[in-house]
Amino acid sequence: MKNLDPSAHTPSAQLIGRAQDLEFIRSFFADAAVQGAALLLTGEAGVGKTAVLDAVAADAAAQGVRVMRARGVQFEANISYAGLNQLLIPLFEDFDILDTVHRDALRVAVGIGSGPAPDPLLTSTAVLLLLRLLAAQEPLLVIVDDLPWLDRATNAVLGFVARRLVGSRIGFLAASREGSASFFESSGLPEHRLQPLDEAAAAELLAVTHPGITPSVRRRIAAEAHGNPLALVELPTALTGRQRATLAAMPAVLPLSERLQALFASRVAELPLASRELLLLAALEGTGDLVTIEKAAIGRAVIDDLVPAERDRLVSVSADDRQLSFRHPLIGSAVVEAAARSERRRAHQALADVLHNDPERRAWHLGEASAGPDETVAALLEVAAHRRLRRGDALGAVAALTRAAVLSPDATDESRRLSEAAYIGADAGGALEDASRLLADVQLNQTTGQGSLHAAAASAFLLINRDGDIDTAHRLLVGAIEAAGPDYDASDSALVEALHTLVLLCWYGGDPRLWPPLFTFMERMDPGPPELLWVCSQTFADPARTGASALPRLDALISDIGDDSTRVVRIGTSSVYPDRLADSRWASLRLAEQGRAGTAPVRRHLGALMHLGLDYFHTGLWDEAAELADEGMALCDEHDYPFFAWYFHYVKAIVTAAQGDEQASAGLAEKIVRWATPRGAHGARFFAIQARALAALGSGDFETAYQNAATLSPPGTVAPYIPHAMWGTMDLVEAAIRTGRHQEAAAHAAAMRESAMSALSPRLKLLVLACEALTTSGDAAIGLFDQALNLPGPERWPFDVARVRLYHGERLRRLRATSEAREHLGQALTVFQRLGAKPWAARASAELRASGYAKAASAQSSPGSLTAQELQIARLAATGLTNKQIAERLFLSHRTIGTHLYQIYPKLGISSRAALRDALVAHDLADDA
Repeated sequence: MKNLDPSAHTPSAQLIGRAQDLEFIRSFFADAAVQGAALLLTGEAGVGKTAVLDAVAADAAAQGVRVMRARGVQFEANISYAGLNQLLIPLFEDFDILDTVHRDALRVAVGIGSGPAPDPLLTSTAVLLLLRLLAAQEPLLVIVDDLPWLDRATNAVLGFVARRLVGSRIGFLAASREGSASFFESSGLPEHRLQPLDEAAAAELLAVTHPGITPSVRRRIAAEAHGNPLALVELPTALTGRQRATLAAMPAVLPLSERLQALFASRVAELPLASRELLLLAALEGTGDLVTIEKAAIGRAVIDDLVPAERDRLVSVSADDRQLSFRHPLIGSAVVEAAARSERRRAHQALADVLHNDPERRAWHLGEASAGPDETVAALLEVAAHRRLRRGDALGAVAALTRAAVLSPDATDESRRLSEAAYIGADAGGALEDASRLLADVQLNQTTGQGSLHAAAASAFLLINRDGDIDTAHRLLVGAIEAAGPDYDASDSALVEALHTLVLLCWYGGDPRLWPPLFTFMERMDPGPPELLWVCSQTFADPARTGASALPRLDALISDIGDDSTRVVRIGTSSVYPDRLADSRWASLRLAEQGRAGTAPVRRHLGALMHLGLDYFHTGLWDEAAELADEGMALCDEHDYPFFAWYFHYVKAIVTAAQGDEQASAGLAEKIVRWATPRGAHGARFFAIQARALAALGSGDFETAYQNAATLSPPGTVAPYIPHAMWGTMDLVEAAIRTGRHQEAAAHAAAMRESAMSALSPRLKLLVLACEALTTSGDAAIGLFDQALNLPGPERWPFDVARVRLYHGERLRRLRATSEAREHLGQALTVFQRLGAKPWAARASAELRASGYAKAASAQSSPGSLTAQELQIARLAATGLTNKQIAERLFLSHRTIGTHLYQIYPKLGISSRAALRDALVAHDLADDA
């Protein structure tokens, strides 16, 4: 079929993020071949209207529709019928199908005939007749882009035609920039607004068009573009190659490419000088506070000078709250781009002069106003950076310290500030590329004191997050701390940060030989190590021996945990092995929510998810633990933190191990081991080994379970400086007994009893007593089991308690205490079923049957006992909605939803979401009956 598209556009095979828009437009015109239709497409500049028109045109042509196109051109806007000429010239040979009057009028209008100017109504009717006659032969689609730039006469004709298409085989599709004035009369015509791309589509477009830019640059571009496709494609092209690779600093205001300048800057340039002055102040001020902008503009402009910018829809001003906002963020960038450097510095100085009550922002503006080194301003920026860090704004702190370094007259101060910026970026901010770049600017052997320690800590972190090994990172950091000695000031923040980093390196290494330097350094601190550092060293290094003595001080820290993200994570780290994570769960949940909202550093967000995942596993919230692990792995991928992915692999590996999914657990454990072994991250490897041991126990492969548990901790000792060994103690004792290694089991139970495990937490005391019971015969064993199960709060640790009940029931059955055995086995079975711990449930069920209990099933509450809210939550969960999605619908927190589901499952006699739908069907049938 003939296609009269003079511009011969060739759109991409698929527009990213526009599937729904294209489907709407295509369905809208689906009946145009029968009855005719007109649609106006609107959207902000650069949102992709032309690309959508191209795609629709290509699709129509492929369907045998004759496509006619025209596009408004600014320099032809004052030429009458210039747009009509563009649209109809390709149809010149078809003019003869019109009668003489209409043909001649049309020829004169489009400039290919001579005579007096035709009547506008006559011209409009001629165009309509021509299109209808042609459409009788084949369907037509008229596509017009940039309506505001079409001449007035053409707009009048097209408006006339668009309202008279009913009953024809003509489609009319026109595009117009949102808010632009036009002579096209659009009232009464249907309109479809093209929205900016959503976050996922924006990320995909950036990945496709600029695959080489680093994640941090990609995030910055996406934040500035606000889903504008043209901005997403063009903003990276205005950056240098080093900036795109994060080898050079990103500017505070991104530069615009030539296309973006043509789109935005030209509109700004047409404004009066006073208007541009106010817009520059607004763009640099950043919050849109008109009071501040007005004060800074005194003597140069007044608020009424914003009227031209409002009229041109560049800004909007709210009289109620005295706020100014740019219609699109790139308008602000265009304003800054159009200003001379001296004008920008003057504006920054004016803002600094009126921000005396906001020292952070004042310091920033003074920094931008400075034309050269200035120690006073650099010091103010350094103070501002530390304030931002305490508030959780790690990236803001990095930016302030980096600017302070640039303004530092002394090279030592410059290196020190750059080193601290690199450390913060690596440790908390999720800006690893920035940290690498900053370290490249610091000559480590030329720095001393704080600069050297920060640089070393940052280098160690970057090393392990790439392909370096723990031992090398440990040597690097220990060497830097030794060089800063021999005496250490406990108030030296760089030293304290370096020692916290060293704690983690020692733990990651899983080697007792790594710890002595840390304790030596701490002993030399005057007047002594900070409280949190000391507590962490006692509860995280070798808690089976030193942890109990630190518990009162740990509890005091938890009670005063506060909201500093670094402190929250470090207290959480100190709480892992004493089983105090639940006591600070609320703080970790708050930090995770802040991370999702982008108001907490990425590393701290990851730390909160790690601690919550462990907490949820031990407290029986396994679905929630798995969800958090998925979230953590996605964050690691997004922000390029491969080192921490193993932690989330472990959470899923231990959950699937307990649930009996051997294949999934084995795959995850193998992934951890393959990653950790060549890097010397034996601490991570031990986590994987524990998951392997638990999976093997569940499957009945007791020899494999023993070999793995013994690798984690040799029988007869709770391995020193491998705190995870405490978590595998009961696995080792059971596996040893099951494989006939009774001496090894007894030796390990004795080592547990002699350690400080019992004093660390009720859960660990439960394990100690249970293992002692397992290795004891006769009535003494029963007494130990009873003692273990009578510890306070057994419901806090459902899986561990259910295992102990299983062992107790097995022992009672063999002692022919059948009734008592059934009670413990039944309770164990109920918990195992609720958790979805299938192999353990099967084992408990088999023991119940062996006890003569005919129906080895957990006692179930009647389905009818569900409350109205529980029933509503269950039905939403059965549709596949996540906890977060359900929470949004019911105006609850996702934690509340998780708690309800935790209670719903046993009431319905199920153990997972997958069984909800069938259980609810049975529930409804029971109600009907």
